[in-house]
Parts: sequence; C-alpha cells; structure tokens
Amino acid sequence: MSRAVLSLGANLGDRAGTLRGALTALREHGLVARSTLYETPPWGPVEQPPYLNAVAVVRGDRDAAGWLAVAHELEQAAGRTREVRWGARTLDVDVVTVTADDGTPVVSADPVLTLPHPRAAERAFVLVPWLALDPTATLPGHGRVADLVAALPADEVAAVVRWEQLA
Repeated sequence: MSRAVLSLGANLGDRAGTLRGALTALREHGLVARSTLYETPPWGPVEQPPYLNAVAVVRGDRDAAGWLAVAHELEQAAGRTREVRWGARTLDVDVVTVTADDGTPVVSADPVLTLPHPRAAERAFVLVPWLALDPTATLPGHGRVADLVAALPADEVAAVVRWEQLA
C-alpha cells in the first residue's frame, strides 16, 4: 500500500468537466480526498489559456510507477497529447509525492518519475490547493506546505483563485 498526492490541471475544452471526470475515475484507484478547483495563470513559456487545477490524495496497492501509470491513463482518457513542452493540454496529472504505508517518503531521481516532484515546492498551483486540502501536509525534502506557500511571492499565491466547490 502507498499514498500519493496528485496534481491535476486542464486548460483546453471543458476544463471543469475534464477535472471532475478524472477525479471521479480516481475513486476506482483509492481516492481519499480532493481539493476544490482553482483557476490559475498558465505556467511556462508558451502562450495559452488559464488552467483549472486540483489536488487529489489517493491510497492503494501500487508503487510509484503504478501511480504514474494511473496518471497517464487519466491523461489518455482525456485525449492528452504531448506535442509542446509546458503547452496547453486537456489534462495534466503529475505525481507530486508517494509515501509508503509505513510513512516513508519514496524518493527517486529517475527522469521518468522524479519524487518528490522536482518543481512542486515552487508552484503555487500545486501548493495552494494542497494546503487547503491538508493544512498539515509536508513535501518531503522541502518541509511544511504552509511554509512553502508563505515563502512564495505574494502575487503568485494571490493568482491561485478558488474557482468553485466540487460537488
């Protein structure tokens, strides 16, 4: 058994519908909790529309590679293509952390799945929904999510706007 924190984002098509569909699909994979939706500006060098983002916590009988496979399944089901790095997408699902059943964080330098996610500590669109979902959350190797949010530029945090309550 392991526990994973997943970050989900969409900025093409029916963003909310895509995220709701992915979160519903995660029920089959041990969904424990999920955040509300947050609208966020796009990240990266490519001009694109704003994102809707959410964070989900899942628990199940799979390892880190298994959680990555689930992420890719969700992206594929949403019609995700990987044409432009950091480009617009129907759905992006990142594995942020994986924790073994005994509480030990899974750490990996594998370029296919680096854990914890190498840029999570600097991304308000991951940290703000995660903090709202779990005020005691920690990002292994980086510290408390609350402290990471407090260390981000205020304008980046303010740009992550609660969009709606998920039903």
